[in-house]
Amino acid sequence: MKYYFYWIAVLVFVIDQVAKKLVEYNVAIGEKINVIGDGFFVITSIRNSGAAFGILQGQTLFFLIITLFVVGGVIWYIQRNRQTGTTLLLIGLGMVLGGAVGNFLDRALYGHVVDFLQFTFGPYIFPIFNLADSGIVCGVGLILLDAILSMKNENGDSNEHKKIKQDGHDGKQEHQPIQ
Repeated sequence: MKYYFYWIAVLVFVIDQVAKKLVEYNVAIGEKINVIGDGFFVITSIRNSGAAFGILQGQTLFFLIITLFVVGGVIWYIQRNRQTGTTLLLIGLGMVLGGAVGNFLDRALYGHVVDFLQFTFGPYIFPIFNLADSGIVCGVGLILLDAILSMKNENGDSNEHKKIKQDGHDGKQEHQPIQ
C-alpha cells in the first residue's frame, strides 16, 4: 500500500480525536470511571495545558512551535527514508506523526489537550495521558527497536563473531578438493 505510513498517521489521529470527543462529551471533568480492577485502570477526564506529566502549564504557543518543528522533521525524515526505510521505522514515524498532529490540533483550537487514561500501580498513580501520547510513545519505541535491530544487522551477531574467533571458521563445511 503506497504511503501506508501516512495512513497510519491518519488512523492514530482519527482514533485519538474520536476518543477525546467521546470523553469530553460523556465524562465530566474530574469524573472517574473504573475500567479494570479497583482503580488500576480508570477513565479520568482532565484538561492539560502543559506537556507530559503536566509540566510547563499554559505554555501553549511554545508547544505549538515545538510541535511544528517535530511534525516538519518527521515528515522530512519519512520522505527521505520512504524508499529505503524499514517497515518498522516508517510505522513508528507514522504513529509519532499522527499523535503529534492530534495533540497539536487540540492545543491550537482549545489551548489544551483532553487527557483521560489513568493507571495506578500500588501507591503510584501514573500521570494521566491520551491516545495521541500513546501513539507517540509506541512510535518512538518502534523507532528505537528499528535502530537496535539495524545496529545488530550491521555489526552481525556478536555470538557468531566470538565463535569464529574461537574456532577459526564460521561453522560451515569446507570442501577440500580430492587429490
